[in-house]
Amino acid sequence: MAGFAAIVAYGLYKLKSRGNTKMSLHLIHVRVAAQGFVVGAMTIGMGISMYREFWAKPKP
Repeated sequence: MAGFAAIVAYGLYKLKSRGNTKMSLHLIHVRVAAQGFVVGAMTIGMGISMYREFWAKPKP
């Protein structure tokens, strides 16, 4: 969640210096970056959870 918030904050900060880029295009780029970070974080979290559940269990 912190990474998502950081990307959004960075996007808002860069909003002033976007140059000739249209506002809608800038917002689309920020949204795609934020969504990509969230999907990546969920995938990594799920992978870690699966590893702990199936491979890292101590054998009885």
